[in-house]
This record gives sequence, structure tokens and C-alpha cells, in this order.
Amino acid sequence: MKEWKKNIRKVVPYVPGEQPKQQDIIKLNTNENPYPPSPSVYEAMKRIDPGRMRLYPDPSCRMLVNGLASYHGLDAGQIFVGVGSDDVLAMAFMTFFNSEKPILFPDITYSFYQVWADLLKIPFKTPALDEDFQIRAEDYYRENGGVIFPNPNAPTGIARPLDFIRDILDHNQDVIVVVDEAYIDFGGETALPLLKEYENLLVVRTYSKSRSMAGMRIGYAMGNPELIQALNDVKYSYNSYTMDQTALELGTAALLDENYFQSVLRKIIATRQEAAERLTQMGFRWLDSSANFIFAAHPSCDGGKLFQYLRDHGVYVRYFNSPRIDQYLRITIGTDEEMKRLYQVLESALYGNI
Repeated sequence: MKEWKKNIRKVVPYVPGEQPKQQDIIKLNTNENPYPPSPSVYEAMKRIDPGRMRLYPDPSCRMLVNGLASYHGLDAGQIFVGVGSDDVLAMAFMTFFNSEKPILFPDITYSFYQVWADLLKIPFKTPALDEDFQIRAEDYYRENGGVIFPNPNAPTGIARPLDFIRDILDHNQDVIVVVDEAYIDFGGETALPLLKEYENLLVVRTYSKSRSMAGMRIGYAMGNPELIQALNDVKYSYNSYTMDQTALELGTAALLDENYFQSVLRKIIATRQEAAERLTQMGFRWLDSSANFIFAAHPSCDGGKLFQYLRDHGVYVRYFNSPRIDQYLRITIGTDEEMKRLYQVLESALYGNI
């Protein structure tokens, strides 16, 4: 081995959902919103001054921070923004998980958690979900260096109630607890009310799902000012200009049209309910989802083969070849037309074509 190769960091990277290049496919594999952003975003795009692109954006992101603070009824000092929630979560790992004790997150959850822990050499333990794929609060009573979990969880879509989060916080008052709320707008109870009671709580959100702006890469965290200041200190030590001017302006504009935002959520939730009913009719078992996807398996059809059949017929869903969930497909909720095509291909697969 050449000497310089010995100093290269070796990691197993996170594998995002496939982004196919071909046209005329049904893309239900990355939990993107099937509907466009608010019209207020398009209006803001028209007002953007191209001449400002020669200037660095505001490193404090005051426009977006103030907009989010007003929207959530918080102080600006309680908001941290970043390039998607992945950036925000990575900053949280760097900032708060520095103990020699292992951090805790579920064994079946967002797989980026383990990637960050490995990359940053953070010890970790992964308590197993129970037989119903639920996170057990008592598994997080042990000594640790921090706790992180999504609510609703991914890829299961299962949400736990506010009392569950309070239970975990009550048993972890000496470490930072991060609740990843990427999907909370589609169901479940937000942990935001608990910010008034627990100074060690950080709540993370994203524009990628409910706000229909995955392409803009906007995420944010909410917590007490001391946590937010610590995140900013790490950010300024790593990359001062994390968000571009366009993202700041369009992210702020997206908050202005609440009626449109709620109407899109209602559409997706209604389609999710219809999807659950259709999948049940086809014999699928599925987990009760509070997200913009359904995690489903068929007792008589191999998950991997079904995934490949769908893909071969132009319908992309997500498949995880991992213990306990290798028979499940994670199906993003699309438009009604997209879902009709999904049902057609599933029926073709189930009735003799696999």
C-alpha cells in the first residue's frame, strides 16, 4: 500500500434513494412531495435580484431565522438553519455527541445516524424496536452520551405520543436529546411544546417533505438559545456560508401561504388513507403510518422480487435489504394518478407475474 493511502479516512457512506434519469416513471422512492411548492415561492423567485449573486449570503441567515421564529412563536435565538436537515443533524452530531459514552438510536431508523457516528468516531448503541416496530422508552433509560430518534420514525412511519418523548427526556436530563421531525407535519404530536420544559431538547425539521422543497435543501433546528449558539459556533468553525441567497429568500416565502401548505397536507393524508385501504384489499400488511409514506409487506410475495418487478415496470419504491425489514417496501405517497399506476403494477405482480 502506498504510504499516503494509510491516511485516507475509510467510511461506509449513506446510500440515498435512487434518482432515475429516464422519463415516464412513477417515482415513489425518496419521500418527495408530489405537489409543487406554494405559489408564494414562485412569486419570490421572480423578485430575486441576479446582481446579488455576486455577494456572499448573510451567514447568520437572519431572514429565514426570523421567518421561522415568527412562524413557530419562538425567539430568533432558538432557531438554527442549515442545508437540509441532514446538514443540521450532522452539525448536531459534531456539536453535542462528544462523550466517551455511546449515543443511542433505534436499530431500525434513519440510516444516516450510523454513518455520522462512524465518520465522527462517536460510539453508539442501537436498541432494537419491539415486535411491533415500536421504539421502547425503557431502552433509553441507560447511561449514554446522547439520544436521537425520528418521530415519526423512518422507515416505519410510526409516531409516538408526546408522553413518550417526555418519558425519554425525564430519563435523559444530562445529555442532549434530538427529535428528528422530518415527517411530523403528516401526523403525530410535535415535541415543540416541550422546549419550554427541557433545556436539553433539540427538535429538527426539514422543507424537503411537507414544504415540497427538497431541491432547495433547507432544514432547521429549534431549541434553547444555548444549544443554538453552540450549533452556530460549530457552523462558523466549519463553513460560515452554509445557505445560499436563493434558499434563504424562497424558504422565507414558503412560510407565507399557510392555506396552501395545509391543503397539500390534507391531500397527502387522504391519499395515504386510500393507499392503506387498497393495499389491504391486495393482502398487504402495513405499519400505521403518520408520515408521507407507507411501509408494507405481502405475506406471499418476496419483498426483493416485488421491488424489482415494480422497478422493471417504471414504478420506483424503496427497498431495504436489512434484517427484520427485508420483506417490506417503503412507498412514498404520490398523486392519485401515480398511486393508481402503482396499484395496477402491484396487482399485475401479485396475480401471477412474479
